[in-house]
Amino acid sequence: MRRLWIGFVPYAIVSIVHVVALAFDADAIAAPTKLALMPLLALAVLLGGRGSRWGATYALLLAAIALSWLGDGAGTFFPFAPTLPMMLLFFGLAHLCYIWLFWRKLAVRRVPPWALVYAVWWGVLIAVLWPHLGGLAIAVAVYGLVLGGTAVAASRCHPLIAWGGAFFLTSDSILAFRLFLPDAMPDWTSPMVMLTYTLGQGLIAAGVIVADRIAARSEEPVVQEVA
Repeated sequence: MRRLWIGFVPYAIVSIVHVVALAFDADAIAAPTKLALMPLLALAVLLGGRGSRWGATYALLLAAIALSWLGDGAGTFFPFAPTLPMMLLFFGLAHLCYIWLFWRKLAVRRVPPWALVYAVWWGVLIAVLWPHLGGLAIAVAVYGLVLGGTAVAASRCHPLIAWGGAFFLTSDSILAFRLFLPDAMPDWTSPMVMLTYTLGQGLIAAGVIVADRIAARSEEPVVQEVA
């Protein structure tokens, strides 16, 4: 477990630097640190997951992190395409990987009753934003279902993953209001988007490693001593 948390130190440090840079409008620092976040998170997974089973669980987790990285850098990696649709595409694919991972690989319980709040969240979000979405209305509504699906699937898993899903959803919610209702959002919500995003992604990654280890231990055969 010590190795697990040590592996997340570089990611945590760069996350803090990035959020502080956003708070002080230091774009020269914010831009490169944003692109460094997901590679550092992938490194944390590789270090923390050493000795674990490298199967579909880690493949889906690393795929989601890689797709999130493409979403973070959509404007940089794909300057020839509209940034927002590319972000929606890559983050949507990342969320589908997370849903598959949580629902099919790591679920330990049924959907808890409190997860109904995510259905309420989707309804309120779409009702408020719909008049401002224009031609993206249907895409945003579908994307919102995917976001809510990730949070619901995470609620079936280890508490670290459940909290990570909640923070990730919070980040996307703030971002949605910043994109489509910018005049209503104060400046401090910009660093808040990335604070909740980095926290959510980090908790999900750590939770997957912990949950996979717990599952592996539960499958180990019990060796009884022979008197």
